[in-house]
Formats: sequence, structure tokens, C-alpha cells
Amino acid sequence: MERALKLVAGSLPLIFAFAFLVPLMDQVMRVAGITAPLGLSSLTLALIIGGAWGLFAQVTGRWI
Repeated sequence: MERALKLVAGSLPLIFAFAFLVPLMDQVMRVAGITAPLGLSSLTLALIIGGAWGLFAQVTGRWI
């Protein structure tokens, strides 16, 4: 149980990025009328940006 909690706590930046940031970025892009480049959907672009940002936070331990 302790090992599972450590695993979940260690991956909180990724969980936050995919559970909160990606849907937020997708909705903001849709409401603002921003189109994704290269024919990507707004969700795909949000997944790429949010996932990269969450991975950065996971590795470095900071969001900025």
C-alpha cells in the first residue's frame, strides 16, 4: 500500500497535467477559436503541450 501511494504521489504532476491542464487548454482553444497547426485537432495539440509540460514538471520537480 505504501509503495502504491508513493507511486501515485510521485506521478502527481502528470496526473494534474492530463486531468486538468489538457481539458482546460482544449476548451480555451475551442472558445477562443484558435486552430491547431498541421491539421491537428485542438485536443491533440493540448495533449502534446500538456503532456510535455507535465513531464517537464515530473522530471525537474517544478512547473516553471
